[in-house]
Amino acid sequence: MIHKKTRKYIPADLEMKWEALEPLFKDLCDRPINSAHELELWLQNRSELEAAIEEDFAWRYIRMTCDTNNEELLQKFQYFATEIEPKIAPYSNELNKKLVASEWVDKLDAEKFFIYFRGVKKSLELFREENIPIQTEIQVEQQKYQGISGAMSVHIDDKEFTLEQASVFLKGTDRAKRQEVWEKITARRLQDKETLDKLFDHLRKLRHKVALNAGFENFRDYMFQALGRFDYTPQDCYAFHEAIEKEIVPILREQAEKRKNALDLSALRPWDMDVDVSGKSALKPFNGGAELIEKSIQCFTNINSYLGERLEIMKDNGLFDVESRKGKAPGGYNYPLSETGAPFIFMNSANTFRDLTTMVHEGGHAVHTFLTADLELNDFKHCPSEVAELASMSMELISMDNWNVYFDNEEDLKRAKRDQLFDVLKTLPWVAVVDQFQHWIYTNPTHTDAERRAAWIQIYEPFGAGFAVWSDIKEAEANLWQKQLHIFEVPFYYIEYGMAQLGAIAVWKNYKEDPEKGLQQYLDALKLGYTKTIKEIYETAGIKFDFSAGYVKELAEFVKGEMDKL
Repeated sequence: MIHKKTRKYIPADLEMKWEALEPLFKDLCDRPINSAHELELWLQNRSELEAAIEEDFAWRYIRMTCDTNNEELLQKFQYFATEIEPKIAPYSNELNKKLVASEWVDKLDAEKFFIYFRGVKKSLELFREENIPIQTEIQVEQQKYQGISGAMSVHIDDKEFTLEQASVFLKGTDRAKRQEVWEKITARRLQDKETLDKLFDHLRKLRHKVALNAGFENFRDYMFQALGRFDYTPQDCYAFHEAIEKEIVPILREQAEKRKNALDLSALRPWDMDVDVSGKSALKPFNGGAELIEKSIQCFTNINSYLGERLEIMKDNGLFDVESRKGKAPGGYNYPLSETGAPFIFMNSANTFRDLTTMVHEGGHAVHTFLTADLELNDFKHCPSEVAELASMSMELISMDNWNVYFDNEEDLKRAKRDQLFDVLKTLPWVAVVDQFQHWIYTNPTHTDAERRAAWIQIYEPFGAGFAVWSDIKEAEANLWQKQLHIFEVPFYYIEYGMAQLGAIAVWKNYKEDPEKGLQQYLDALKLGYTKTIKEIYETAGIKFDFSAGYVKELAEFVKGEMDKL
């Protein structure tokens, strides 16, 4: 069993109520600092308090998403969001001021604290007292997406399925059944279209107000600063989109043509995109959540014993909730528990191949959490998404050599690897579309719902529009954006998947050339947490932080070559 780290500053029995927390923040604000040693101790005390608060919030979020119908769990989450978090914000700002004003700050190890201090200074630049209540409202409002989506279900053959469970039918060989299920899923999503439009319009207006208050022209420019994007600009993102359109879309269009011919169809429709072109039934790598966890432990152990032990620890401590059910929030995540030093994995398994890749993806995040658990400050563990997603996406590819744990049939194993490599390429256009769409949304802050739908289609179609024909189902195409949780809950967190996907391909290429060295470089990079720049972390992994057209082409050709071998 694992336990939270022993507290050195805050009470072991600290109750997570503002009345108990405020004296600790006041102590940190008022405490005299008379030496570099005392400043480091002050930083460690602050870190310990923040870690405890983060873990408490984590459990409130986890429990709420595991059961979105439970009003008590929702209220506990909202209590934190409305009664604790807004009151912490001004104290955090004062603590940041105290830190940068300290006469001892220049006596600390400049290299060790460079990234941390850079982030503190950026937080001070962006902080506005008037944004606290707005950000609180955003926090509460955006969680409504989970409840709306979690309640969605459809009836197929007189049985009720969540949308994740129903999507399994889209892999079946009966085309009429695929179309029936796709239409039911789509109709169910469209049923809540207006509700989600109104929710998003409200969020968009709140976010724009935050940006204006902070002195920015739009929320896009504000978020680039708030996310700490020190290493690239919006223009770099547009260039990345163009590179994906130029280098990746033609490969996927060629694959779509092969799919159409293999299925003997005159045109591909959205319900034709997930069925296996061999005519065989969908891959089934496991049966039930318990088996998924056990097989994943074995897969990770076969790569490296340390990796398998991390998942075993999680299983023994009840840190998984993997099966889909009604009332559970959609999607999947790995949530670090800051004090415990372990994570919680949440997902919606429906016994599909996609669930296997979700598990190894979140397992990569989990390993990252363990590797950074003992870093000196809590903030050192707060990796930017470009690094966090490198951990997870690399594990998807590194783990492939051990997928025989899930498949005892050689042909099924090859099918799985082919599907994974195809998904690696397919991810990139979708990332470009979602990212470009958000650039449009927030740089056109007064747009209408109709303009938003038109913009989505205009952006989606040059990237292949999923390589299916939508001419008679335009309403469904225009509404696809609503299924992307990130747009509602974590705006602008998406381009990182594309950057990390390129990095992951490069990590895997190194791993294939020298498994021991490639794995060690990967783990060494993850151990750094966020104590180095993104570029330095990628270099430690033996790869480049580069998303130029030339690099995209080089890595795409490598993946295509590996697909051809299968």
